[in-house]
Amino acid sequence: MPETAPYGSWPSPVSAEIVAENDGRPGWVSHAGGALWWVRPQPAEGGRVALLRLPDGAAEPEVVLPAPWNVRTRVHEYGGLAYVVAPDGAVVFAEYSDQRLYRFVPGSGDEPAPLTPSPSIPSGLRYAEPVLAPSGTEIWCVREEHTGPAPTDLRRALVAVPLDGSGDVRVLVEDTHFLACPRPSPDGRRLAWIGWEHPNMPWDGTRLRVAAVLPDGSVGEPVTVAGGPSESIAQAEWEAPDALLIATDRTGWWNLHRVRLTEDGGTEPEVLCERAEEFAGPLWQVGLRWFVPIGEGEVAVIRGRAEARLNLLDTTTGLLYDLLEDEHTEWAPTLAVSGRTVYGVAASPVRPFEVVEASVGAVSAVVPSVLSVPVTSLPLPQARTFAGPGGRDVHAIVYPPSGLRFGGVGGEKPPFIVFAHGGPTGRVPIVHDLEVAFFTSRGLGVVEVNYGGSTGFGREYRERLRETWGIVDVEDCVAAAKALVDEGIADGARLAIRGGSAGGWTAAAALAFTDVFACATIMYPVLDLVAFRTGETHDFESQYLEGLVGPWPETEERYRERSPINVPEKFTVPFLLLQGLEDEVCPPGPTARFAERVAEFGVEHEYVTFEGEQHGFRRKETIVTALEKELALYAKVFGFTAAS
Repeated sequence: MPETAPYGSWPSPVSAEIVAENDGRPGWVSHAGGALWWVRPQPAEGGRVALLRLPDGAAEPEVVLPAPWNVRTRVHEYGGLAYVVAPDGAVVFAEYSDQRLYRFVPGSGDEPAPLTPSPSIPSGLRYAEPVLAPSGTEIWCVREEHTGPAPTDLRRALVAVPLDGSGDVRVLVEDTHFLACPRPSPDGRRLAWIGWEHPNMPWDGTRLRVAAVLPDGSVGEPVTVAGGPSESIAQAEWEAPDALLIATDRTGWWNLHRVRLTEDGGTEPEVLCERAEEFAGPLWQVGLRWFVPIGEGEVAVIRGRAEARLNLLDTTTGLLYDLLEDEHTEWAPTLAVSGRTVYGVAASPVRPFEVVEASVGAVSAVVPSVLSVPVTSLPLPQARTFAGPGGRDVHAIVYPPSGLRFGGVGGEKPPFIVFAHGGPTGRVPIVHDLEVAFFTSRGLGVVEVNYGGSTGFGREYRERLRETWGIVDVEDCVAAAKALVDEGIADGARLAIRGGSAGGWTAAAALAFTDVFACATIMYPVLDLVAFRTGETHDFESQYLEGLVGPWPETEERYRERSPINVPEKFTVPFLLLQGLEDEVCPPGPTARFAERVAEFGVEHEYVTFEGEQHGFRRKETIVTALEKELALYAKVFGFTAAS
C-alpha cells in the first residue's frame, strides 16, 4: 500500500540544487567543419554559456572555450544565435561581457582575437545571427548600435565583418528598424532578410526583403517579396537561387509557403502544406530555425499544436512523413543538416532537452542525457482544454502530485500552483521539467496555462490578448484553477499563482483583481504599464503594449487602471517578489517602487533582489535561493512542513 503524508510534505529527491544544476537546455546547433556544434548554459559557472564541439566519429563533446568566455549576444536583450564556424575551422562568436565578435581557432593555443572594434558605449555594438558571406572572407550579421543613454537610442543594420582582423566593418543594409534572418542565396547573387517596424512585434507583421549582391560585395536596393503589417513571416530559407521557403501565418497558422522571385519582386506565396498547425513560432530570439531544407524537394519541419514534433515535408506533394522511433514530444526551434541527417534539440516528458540526430530510420541522442532524479519522481502531464469565459477554449497542462508517496491524508485535496508563462506571446511545452517536478514530487499540483495570447494554437487564439492583457490571461488562469477545484482535483482554499516576466505580470494582476489565489510568486515582473510604455524597458518591447493594452497616449487611463503598482491596497495575501538587479527588460526600479507601496499597507511579502542577474535567473545560487523561498511561502500559507 502507498504511504500517506500531507500534500507538500512528501520527501523528494528533486532538490533545489539539482534543479539549478540542470537549468537551461542545449541550443543553437550547427554542423560545419566535420563537427557538430552547440551551446549549453553553465549555471555552476556563473551562468555563462559554453560552446561545445563534437567531431564526426568522436564519442564525447569538448568544451571549445573555457570559462569565463561566455558565448551570448545581447541583441534585443533576448539574444539569439551567437556564433558561426568559418571555412578554415575557426569559430566566430559574440562574447557577452563586451558584445564584440571574436575569432578563435580550436586547438591552436591562441586566445580569441577580436574582429569588431571596441565600442565607445560599453557593450554598445552588439552582433547576432552571423552567417558566412558568399566570398568566404566575411561574416554577415545583424548589428545593434547603441547611440545614447536611453534604451531606444539605437539603430540596426546588416553588416559585413572581415575575418582578417582589420576591423573594417561595413554596412550592407540599413532598412527597417528591426532586422533578422540574413540569408545569402546559394549562388551568392542575392541577400534575403526579414524586417519589421514599431509598434509591430515580429508575430504581428514582418516583411521579407530581397536585394541583389553587387560585384563589389555591396547590396543593392531591396524589394518586398512577401509579408506585411498584419502577416508574420517567422523564417525564410533559400530553396533555390530564385525561390525562398517561408513560414508565414497568412492562412491563420504559420504554414510553409514558397515564393518564387521575379524581375520586380516575388510571386504570390504558394502554400506547401496547409494545416491547422504551427510550423513556426514567435521570433523572440534572432536565429530561431523551425525548418531546414534537406534537398531533393524535402524539408525537415517542426510542427504541431500542443506539441512540436519533427517531420519531413515533401514540397512537391505536400505530404508529411513521420520519423520512426521518435519519442520526443517537443523539438526546440534550432535545426541543422548534414547530408540527409538532421540535428536538433528535443525533449519528452521523461527526457530532458538533449542534442539529437534524426534520419528517416530513427532518432537518437548525440550525447544521451542522464536523468538526475528517478523517473518515479517526474510528474505525468495531462494536456487539457478548459472552458473559459463565454465558453472559449483555455489550453493547459495539468501535473498532478507524483512522488515517492502517492497519497494525502484522509480526504485532503492537494494544493495547486498555476504557472503563468512569460511572453506573453509564448507557449509552455509538455516536457521533462525539473522545476515542475520540484513541486509535484512534494505533493503540490501544478497547472501550466497556455492562456489566450499564447502561440501554438493559431493567430486567432494569439490575438485574443490584443488590448486585453491583464484580463484574458488572468481570466484563463482563474478558469483553469477553478475547473480543477470543481472536478475535485485541487483544494480551492490552497491555490497559488506564479510566473516570471509577463507571467509575473499575470500573477500580480491575479492577486490585485481576483480573490482566487492564497499567495503568489512574482518574478522580474511588469508592474507599471505607464513606465513600461514610456521608457523603462528595452527597445524591442518598448511599443509592445500598443497591441497588448492599446494605443498610447489615447488609452493612458487604461494603462493606469490595469497596473498592479497603482492598487497596492488590493494586495491582501502573502507573496514573494524576486528581481535581478541587472534586468534591462523589466528593470528593478518599478519592482522596488511596488514593494515600497505594498509595504505601506502592511501586506505580508518578501522582496529579494539578486546581484548579477538579468531577465531570468541563470546562476546556480540564485535559482536555489528562489526555489527554496518559494517552497517556504507555500508551506507557510498552505500549512505543511516541507521535508528537508
